[in-house]
Amino acid sequence: MMWLLLGLIALVVAFAPLPAQFVAPQARTFQVDARQFAYSPSELKVNPGDTVTIQLVSTDVVHGLYLDGYDISVQADPGQTATLTFIADKPGSFRFRCNVTCGAMHPFMIGKLTVGTNDWLYRSVGLAVLAAAGSVAYFAFHSHHENTQHATPNT
Repeated sequence: MMWLLLGLIALVVAFAPLPAQFVAPQARTFQVDARQFAYSPSELKVNPGDTVTIQLVSTDVVHGLYLDGYDISVQADPGQTATLTFIADKPGSFRFRCNVTCGAMHPFMIGKLTVGTNDWLYRSVGLAVLAAAGSVAYFAFHSHHENTQHATPNT
């Protein structure tokens, strides 16, 4: 019975909708400096519905920024700024990467855009706590059961 209860709680933690906090969409502008072979900042966080403007500034050679999941890109020449504007209407985490070959380490020039909160982090922590509680209950049950089987009756 205990395992069934733990299983049901695990399903609720994994799949029940979390309370949503509505945040009014706003305009967000980020200046992202691109240089061999990194973006700064490399992580951007926005809320769903935000109008996002990325000002890509290249500091050394021609760089690009392609945003996976949104299929949009921009390219900046050395010393120049290029602007990309879009509405963050897809929740989740999306990689952005340089789409202009800029040198030997070009494939490692990546960043991340997070739209909304990372619900899976909270769900993973909840499932880990349940797994720990289940393990403790399992070992406590088996330890108690083992002790009662090996007890010798008094004569």
